[in-house]
Amino acid sequence: MLERGGTALDAVESAVAFMEDDEAFDAGRGSFLTSDGRVQLDALIMDGATLRAGGIGCVERIRNPIRAARKVLDESPHVYLVAEGAERFAQLHGIELCDNRDLVIEREVQHLKEAKQRQKSGHPGETFDLSAEESCAGHDTVGAVALDLGGNIAAATSTGGTINKTPGRVGDSSLIGCGCYADNQSAAVSCTGWGEPIMKLVLAKWAADRVAQGNKAGRVALDALRYLRTRLNGHGGMILLNRQGDYGVAHNTQRMAWAAKTGSTEQSGIECG
Repeated sequence: MLERGGTALDAVESAVAFMEDDEAFDAGRGSFLTSDGRVQLDALIMDGATLRAGGIGCVERIRNPIRAARKVLDESPHVYLVAEGAERFAQLHGIELCDNRDLVIEREVQHLKEAKQRQKSGHPGETFDLSAEESCAGHDTVGAVALDLGGNIAAATSTGGTINKTPGRVGDSSLIGCGCYADNQSAAVSCTGWGEPIMKLVLAKWAADRVAQGNKAGRVALDALRYLRTRLNGHGGMILLNRQGDYGVAHNTQRMAWAAKTGSTEQSGIECG
């Protein structure tokens, strides 16, 4: 898409929608389940050229929440819509709603049962650590950052949140500056991991600000994850890109799948740390 002259905004939307359709990830169909056995989804997309953004939270009947987030960016005077209001807005703007049962798969029904059993066995309050174990096994929030031929950057993030989460919980992924951010004057950033510490540190904006100060993207990504760990014992990962095409990837989890493509090179794989 970018090679054909498409925008960074269109590219990140398409990349994230593609991953939402893949049950391997914690986004769209196949996401982690809430404590009452439902899928609730959050997503954000942001345009670095204009600082326009669209976010949705706690939606249960949208297969591709990033598509709905894009509608909020393009068609709404607001930045963030949640729950039934977000679903009604999406439907009014041409997005077909689905039954929540269509987003639930048997693998996650079993994972929820196992998480509840572990809690009953004497580990209350470990909901987020349990989800970290699952994400280290390869089940993760999805995100994309892109630079287009016009020199503009964009970012998008989509997630089903944490396993066994309280219904109504919103994590970092769909909050501006927390799990996602884009500004042509600094960087495009997408995060994954334990949302509560990431939110408290406004980690995506923290990283973008350090790029704006002249620091290299790779160093900033590493520093951001070190800051997350040392300040709040948080875990996660980050992809980061500036307008010069300098990008960084870092994580302090056991592993994180990522890929990068430029006009001349391509990298992909699961990086272990």
